[in-house]
Amino acid sequence: MKNLYFFVIISLIFFSGCSKDVFKRYDERIVGQWHISDINRVGIGGNSAGLAFQEGNFVFNPDGGLVYTDANGTNFNGTWEIQKRTVNDETIRTLHITAIDFNSQLVRSEFYDDINFRSTNHFVAKIQQSLRTYVTHFRR
Repeated sequence: MKNLYFFVIISLIFFSGCSKDVFKRYDERIVGQWHISDINRVGIGGNSAGLAFQEGNFVFNPDGGLVYTDANGTNFNGTWEIQKRTVNDETIRTLHITAIDFNSQLVRSEFYDDINFRSTNHFVAKIQQSLRTYVTHFRR
C-alpha cells in the first residue's frame, strides 16, 4: 500500500510540473510563432536549396491561416493543415503549408511527411525524397 501512495505522490508532482501541451492536439500545439532553427539532411544526395522554406518566421493561426516572413522580410499569407494518418499500425501526422506573396505572386508550398513535437517550444518536420530525408527544426 505504501508503494501505491508513493507512486501517486510522485505522479502528481511529475504531472503538475510538466507542460500540459502533451495532452493537446497537434492542431492546438502548433498555434503561435515559430522559426526555422536548423535543417538536417539524412541520406544520399541532394541539398536543401530546393526546399520552399529554409529559414524565416511563421505565425500559425488557430483558423488554419498562416503568415510567413522570409529572411528578406517579405511577408507571405497562406494556410496550414495537419492531417492524422495510420500507416502500418503507426499514427503519423503530416503538415501542409502554402504561402503566397501577393505582391510578386510568388507561391511557396511544402508537404511535410511527418511531424513530431519534441517539447512545447520545438517540433520537427520531415520531408522524404527517395534516398534522403530533410529534417526541419521549428522553435518558438
